Amino acid sequence: MPGRIAVGVDGSEESMRAVDWAADEAALRNAELRLVNASLWQEHALVAVRPSRDVLAARAQDLLDTMTDRARSRRSGITTSEEEIEDAPDSVLVSASADADLVVLGSYGSGAGYTVGSVGQEVTAEAHSPVVLVRGSKPDEGGRVVVGLDIRSPGEELLQFAFDFAARRSVPVHVLHTWGLTALHHPMHPHGEGSKEAEAGRAALSEAVRPYRERFPQVEVQEEATAGRAAGRLVEAAAGAGITVVGRRRGRQRLGHLGAVAHAVLHHADCPVAVVPHA
Repeated sequence: MPGRIAVGVDGSEESMRAVDWAADEAALRNAELRLVNASLWQEHALVAVRPSRDVLAARAQDLLDTMTDRARSRRSGITTSEEEIEDAPDSVLVSASADADLVVLGSYGSGAGYTVGSVGQEVTAEAHSPVVLVRGSKPDEGGRVVVGLDIRSPGEELLQFAFDFAARRSVPVHVLHTWGLTALHHPMHPHGEGSKEAEAGRAALSEAVRPYRERFPQVEVQEEATAGRAAGRLVEAAAGAGITVVGRRRGRQRLGHLGAVAHAVLHHADCPVAVVPHA
């Protein structure tokens, strides 16, 4: 049964890049591309006259038609659908995630260090499906898949997404696990690179990845278990990557909030970032 990818459109340059990325992904998955616009009118003190519902609906439809033409021009064979809903963007996109395999959003800015907007944060924190925020100056450029893994709770959904994504593109997967260090960073420190903790971490990482190596034998895999802060190491590894994949544990964060690692990667990685909910 064909899947579905939902992409949020608002007419910005960032959302146009998201449409391009989502169209490519829909073609690779042979999935329907659903273009979604949330047209809830916001009250502004400087606007004296509120546009009528008909005017707003016409503007939204023009936008959806334009973005649909853009997606079909990029990937002529894909199936598309359109939906305009008068509601807040985060609510619309979280609802759309309930029957989508993937939700795609644009992210504002053009380089590392820019912030993710409130809609992106809300959707990535609450969506039922994985969410990709398309960011970076060349979001359509191929490259390896970087995935951050907590071996204490690796999450099958996280690794499945990363390996499946890599297999479609014939690119490598770089699986990264980190553990913290005290102020003493010597390799033979009790928590250093040559410690029993490090050896155990590398063994646990290999065991977590092993089923996916077997399931996706065509995918080249690099495993890295190293000391350091997870967020910082992931942002470093994301340089030149095609996508960085992080997890969001269902039920572990407050509503509308992400874990610290996912939050940091969303704000600082200079490539598209996928946030995958997992048990």
